[in-house]
Amino acid sequence: MLQGKEIVLGVCGGIAAYKAAELVRLYVKAGAKVSVVMTAAAQQFITPLTFQTLSGRPVHSELFSLLQEQDIGHISLADRADLLVIAPATANLIGKLSAGIADDLLTTTVMACKAPVLLVPAMNSNMWQNPVCRRNVEQLQQCGYHMLEPATGMLACGWEGQGKMPEPQTIRDESQRLLAPQDLAGETVLVTAGPTREELDPMRFLSNHSSGKMGYAIARAAAQRGARVHLVAGPTALLPPPGVELRPVASALDMHAAVMALAPDCSIIVKAAAVADYRPCCRQKQKIKKGSESTLTLELQRNPDILAELGRLPGERVLVGFAAETEQLLDNARRKLQDKNLDLIVANDLTAEGAGFAVDTNLVRLIYRDGRVEDLPQMSKELLAHRLLDRIRDQRGE
Repeated sequence: MLQGKEIVLGVCGGIAAYKAAELVRLYVKAGAKVSVVMTAAAQQFITPLTFQTLSGRPVHSELFSLLQEQDIGHISLADRADLLVIAPATANLIGKLSAGIADDLLTTTVMACKAPVLLVPAMNSNMWQNPVCRRNVEQLQQCGYHMLEPATGMLACGWEGQGKMPEPQTIRDESQRLLAPQDLAGETVLVTAGPTREELDPMRFLSNHSSGKMGYAIARAAAQRGARVHLVAGPTALLPPPGVELRPVASALDMHAAVMALAPDCSIIVKAAAVADYRPCCRQKQKIKKGSESTLTLELQRNPDILAELGRLPGERVLVGFAAETEQLLDNARRKLQDKNLDLIVANDLTAEGAGFAVDTNLVRLIYRDGRVEDLPQMSKELLAHRLLDRIRDQRGE
């Protein structure tokens, strides 16, 4: 969603300005072109050279710069923007915009901009709760400005409360949502992600190497494109994607119960989780102690086949599965697609470099019900999520 997009990033004078540097890095990494506009106060917290180095572009700060005014700087910035983001947005900046004041480069650029404007407030919690600030925020929202509410936590001033600037990744995700086509609006999407854990005793469990990154990327992308998203996820270290209804689970039985309860109301289901095929026949109440024997035998029983049950559900929906294989990729994936009654299966070879678990990229082949095979090049899991949703959108249309 950010590849090739022009983003104008306004930085105001607050301690959270240092986080804007990481935000620029994330935008550039995603393929966006970033122009930074700094207020005079922002330059007291972080230098323009930092942003120039990260963005690869000059930093703008002066309203009356002879060099910039050859193109009428604030108009040029406003015209080129696909999205204008202000992070951090101070109470002062919010008040100025609410009152229609345009007395520096940033406020004049906002006033001239027809692209979506995303404000990311960051300030002392008392300032954020001040009735005047609340009124200004509501007024800007009524005028069509987008607002990402501050996070809650320990503030630089020593106070604890709401006022922290959200993490740069959260701002980047919201930026992607604002630029994404809303082609999944009206759809209800169910995504499963991560591993499951099958407990042996209070200390130990059986699991796998799944990080959940692929499933989380699909859930995030679907929410950005306007869908209502349920994410049923096993244990991971990932932050819940914005706008997604997360239902955490642990075991395969937990995931089975959650998925089967949600599935009848979903128009798209993507099963990206790595669910354990077996669980211990008996979970020990106490820790299994090491004995004198050199081996230990565990008796296992089959878990429910969630994907197969979904394939037997009545109703119109697109059902997508994943096949992670180490050999005979196409044969095994085709068999799974047919046996589970899928519309589409995503097959990836776990032995291929840059594919599989715990990495940020994937290399997959899409196999359709009609026998077509589409080879996709190696790409980030985020980009793959959008490519997959493009295909699912087309399947829903058909």
